[in-house]
Amino acid sequence: MDQIKSVKTIQVAKTGYIFMSTILCIIGIFLFMGNQSLIENIKVVSGTMMIIFGIVKLIGYFSKDLYRLAFQYDLAFGILLIGLGAVMFFKTQDTINFICTTLGISILTDGLFKIQISIDSKKFGIRLWWLIFILACLTCVVGIRLVAQPSNDTQLILNLIGISLVAEGILSMSTVLTAVKIIQNQRPDNIDFY
Repeated sequence: MDQIKSVKTIQVAKTGYIFMSTILCIIGIFLFMGNQSLIENIKVVSGTMMIIFGIVKLIGYFSKDLYRLAFQYDLAFGILLIGLGAVMFFKTQDTINFICTTLGISILTDGLFKIQISIDSKKFGIRLWWLIFILACLTCVVGIRLVAQPSNDTQLILNLIGISLVAEGILSMSTVLTAVKIIQNQRPDNIDFY
């Protein structure tokens, strides 16, 4: 019974990651294209997206993934995303700058964590570790650029947010597809938390 529960939890986490990664890419493309309804509701969309992805990350952390790679930093990062997403709903002044800073920091942080995951993946013998590494480095650059936001041009900033979301979506999807293995007869191990 524990075995079935463990596999289902990993499947839920993996599916959630793929779904949220796809949503990030779609929202990023719409922002880049200047979708007006999305731009008008960017605060709500960003906050909701961060909270949902935070919950998915927590599910991933508590799943018993065989390699323990893709979800290893997701407890703290999931809580951070939920907190930032909640704050986003109550932020009333200077919304675009706040969104740039919070998204930029979270994307940069995730990129740095994924660099570590790629190095660990190489040690585990995962052949596509280099793909995670390259995408993580590119995502870090985009995250830094988003935090720096050296322009007052709103459309340019929205384009940058769009590119950042697409980069984050592609990075998250590639990480979960290459580093999360679901084995049907995997036996869940007991982890002692101190």
